[in-house]
Formats: sequence, C-alpha cells, structure tokens
Amino acid sequence: MRLLLTGKRGQVGWELERALAPLGDLTALDSRQLDLSDPDLVRSTLRQLDPDVIVNAAAYTAVDKAESEERLAFRINADAPGLIAAEAVRSGAVMVHYSTDYVFDGRKPGPYLETDASSPLGAYGRSKAAGDDAIARSGCSHLVLRTSWVYAARGKNFVLTMLRLGRERDELRIVDDQLGAPTSARQIAAVTAIILARSLERAGARYRLRASHDGVVNLTAAGSTTWFGFAQRIFALAGGRAPRLVPISTDQYPTVARRPHNSVLDRRRCLEAFGVDIPDWSTGLAQCIDELRESGRLAPTGETQAV
Repeated sequence: MRLLLTGKRGQVGWELERALAPLGDLTALDSRQLDLSDPDLVRSTLRQLDPDVIVNAAAYTAVDKAESEERLAFRINADAPGLIAAEAVRSGAVMVHYSTDYVFDGRKPGPYLETDASSPLGAYGRSKAAGDDAIARSGCSHLVLRTSWVYAARGKNFVLTMLRLGRERDELRIVDDQLGAPTSARQIAAVTAIILARSLERAGARYRLRASHDGVVNLTAAGSTTWFGFAQRIFALAGGRAPRLVPISTDQYPTVARRPHNSVLDRRRCLEAFGVDIPDWSTGLAQCIDELRESGRLAPTGETQAV
C-alpha cells in the first residue's frame, strides 16, 4: 500500500510519519516539497506518486493572522483539500484529513456531534469548514478526523508556550471560561494509524474504507478543562519553579479572532466504529511532559528551572 503524508513538519504530521510507516510504503512531504497553495504542484505531485491513501496533515493554522490572510487560509485549508479530494476520486485513493473544533461557534451547551452544522466565528474556522464541505461533496472515500486543542513536545502550542512563559514571568493570566479537550499529536497519530488498519479493505487494485467508516469522526482526548485548568496541570506535572496563575475571562484577554467558548466534541462514534479511544486529556499531557524531560528540554521534577 502506498501512502502519502503532507505536512510532515507539523505537530501532527511529525508524529504521523512514525505512526503510519508500518502500514506500507510511506512518502512524507513538508510544505517546501509540496506547497498546498500551488494547485498545479498539488495535482502533479499526486499524479506522479499515485498513492492509495492520502493523509493530509498540512494546514494554515495561524488563527489570528487568518483574519488578515483569509484568502491564503482558504487556498490551503479549503481549495487544496477540495483538489486533493477530486484527485482521490479520479485515482480511487482514500483521503484522510484533519478538521477542528473551530468550525463551531461554541454556543452549544453540550458536546458537538459530527452531524452538527458548522458555524465558525472567524476566518480560520470558515476555511476549515469549507475544506470539510469540499471533501464531502467530492464523493471520495474519506475520513475527516476532527480534533481540538492540539499540542506536542515540538512546534508552537499552548504547552510549550506556558513552559516558556513560566520561566520568564512570575505571574500568568489564563482564560478560564473556554472549555475543551487538550489532545496530543502523538495520540492523534497513533489512533489514526489504528483507524486505517481497521478500516481499509481491498477493492480490486486499490483500497477503500468500509462504508460505515466513511465521513467525519471526532477524535479528541476524553474529559475537558479550561485553558486555566490546562495550565495548572502543565506546571503541576513539570515540577520545579512555577508562576502564579490567575484565572481571567475571555473578555479580559482580547484576541484578533474570536474563540468558541465550548470546544468539547462528542467521542462516541470513534469508539463505536473503530473500537479505539483516547484516554483522559491529562494522560497525554503527562506523556508529553515526560518526553520533554527525557529529551533534556525540561528540568527534572523538583529542580528549579533557570529563569
């Protein structure tokens, strides 16, 4: 089986390159090798490599910057996935794509289902929702894995930002009225590989997803917390010197793009369809902190980190 992974230098992409390798012949490309804003390059690359499975982990993820770069965000997050999906239809490939909680406005009182209508608050969310819709309209065999509050031991994310700011400041003011499920890139990649191993079946010379497995699937860790609760747990696990954390409201921390107050996604379909689940969010965070400590990027528990 030939697999193509895009966005291999991203948080999820970096983990996917390792998780997907046992499934077949994997080609992993970064944005320098495959710029999703260049449709001719996307089309020619797909036709040259002719993969059985395309895992698109590349995305425009600068939420605030997207407000002033909406056209670019749409080229990468909407136009490119639509083109990839069209090429998947042409060749008979399976497409896996990643979506986000930002396609919702966060006003729902409970967890969002895969079938809930999108209602994004900003340009980033609109571009991702448009990409999800384009894939669905294409008719290709696909999985759209929708996740939230992604972090990893590398890249740019809340965990690494908190640890950096904790070394620089005595006090941090953290939003405490947005709810979500922090989900590690390592867990997302591991579950993606399991889902593909359990869902793909031969269809002549190609592969396809079992009919009941096609479509959108929420893929997040269990449980939920606020950004403030997330920060508390980060410093508790990291040990050593920690800043004083002050809970604040969203209104007290204005951003260019609005964020949903509720980003919790219903997780039942993933367990029922694939028999796989991600444990409580604190489990993945503990693994991430351990990885940072083992790599020497975090002082051992109980030691004071240099300021």
